[in-house]
Amino acid sequence: MAKDERGGGTMFMESNTIPRPKFNMMHSDPNMSAIPIPDDDFPHRHSSVSPASPTFYDHSRMSGEGSPMMMSPWNQSSPFNKSGWSTASANYEENVPQNSLIGSLVREEGHIYSLAASGELLYTGSDSKNIRVWKNLKEFSAFKSSSGLVKAIIVANGKIFTGHQDGKIRVWKISPRNPSQHKRAGTLPTLKDIFKSSINPSNYIEVRKRRSALWIKHSDAVSCLSLNEEQGLLYSASWDRTIKVWRISDSKCLESISAHDDAVNAVVAGVDDLVLSGSADGTVKVWKREMIGKTTKHTLAESLLKQECAVTSLAMNRACSAVYGGSSDGLVNFWERGKQFTHGGVLKGHKLAILCLASAGNLLFSGSADKTICVWRRDGMIHTCLSVLTGHTGPVKCLATEEDPESARKGDQRWIVYSGSLDKSVKVWSVSEMAPDLNQMAMMQQQQQVTYDADSVPSDGSFSSAGRNSQNRRY
Repeated sequence: MAKDERGGGTMFMESNTIPRPKFNMMHSDPNMSAIPIPDDDFPHRHSSVSPASPTFYDHSRMSGEGSPMMMSPWNQSSPFNKSGWSTASANYEENVPQNSLIGSLVREEGHIYSLAASGELLYTGSDSKNIRVWKNLKEFSAFKSSSGLVKAIIVANGKIFTGHQDGKIRVWKISPRNPSQHKRAGTLPTLKDIFKSSINPSNYIEVRKRRSALWIKHSDAVSCLSLNEEQGLLYSASWDRTIKVWRISDSKCLESISAHDDAVNAVVAGVDDLVLSGSADGTVKVWKREMIGKTTKHTLAESLLKQECAVTSLAMNRACSAVYGGSSDGLVNFWERGKQFTHGGVLKGHKLAILCLASAGNLLFSGSADKTICVWRRDGMIHTCLSVLTGHTGPVKCLATEEDPESARKGDQRWIVYSGSLDKSVKVWSVSEMAPDLNQMAMMQQQQQVTYDADSVPSDGSFSSAGRNSQNRRY
């Protein structure tokens, strides 16, 4: 355990924390929806950090403990944990790629609403006035915003953009003399542009009954930010039902898109000038960017989804061949991109609302109000749940990923995953693309069992259950 010498952030470290194989398998099937897990399969999940004592860390806990799969007879305290099978299982796991908890970052000052990973640095935003910067799992620096709640963070070209509850986007720069210092570089829109626009009455639009505002300003919370680095464009989604397009080079608002009939909860900028948006109105829309002279214009290309429950989050893989949309009903819809988008199926792994999604390599991570993170591996149209990461004591609100630099050398593609929660903590995970799925792990352990004395297995232990298939509107 390491503690900030200034009495601030505390980092809890756990090494070799490997969850035991789990015995439910969740998957997607383009032709058949997976079977939902019954509510009684979701016991109360305990955190690795005791809320009563912020400096306590239970090294006996594992990231998978408390998940539905951990409730099998193999993981009960008596009499199986004392058998030879338990020891053999631990030795066996050391040779298999695993998903594990690395540590927890805790700063008891507010719920974590946003994350951004950039190189060695991790930025965290909360409902306090501070944006924390972490390096090597230790607090590196911090800078303060007068707006309070930080709902979105994105890092690009040496600048940090933060979206806030007050509808503003603030821009920060790292000091060239001191990398630990971050200075305010401006606000979007700029005061100069606000003044120039306010002179012309035609620049005002109605945002609520009997209330008007400049079209270049968000009139409600900024819920999400996304960047098109190639074009140098920043997209901001807002609860005011619009998406605004910003040119990074001069901080100008190029366009305001009246995108949805309710709060816009997510926006993702893809390739080929495509932008996707998800809203509390239950829709996912695809927008096409065009250049008309020197002006930027986005037109609606197609609607991918229309449902009763809110769309809470969106993600696109790096190749832009798959799009994912999380909803308040706990489901994740996905689409394959060819000449057009084709609905591929539904991922069923959570019992409460999906609050965040992140894609890395062939993996998808879904964070939920049920306090868990599902790790999905994509193989064509099929998605298999590799594991369920547990440990948070509050809803998982945001996710960020980066490639593990050591994995390429070892021939095992691994990712570092950061999860921010309303329990005021950030957990750090190491996740492997090569990890066996839940069903494979169950079968492997069954095969290993035959090498041990039958007397070491409980008389009532059954190896026949190799696994079964399972498949507020503003966020």
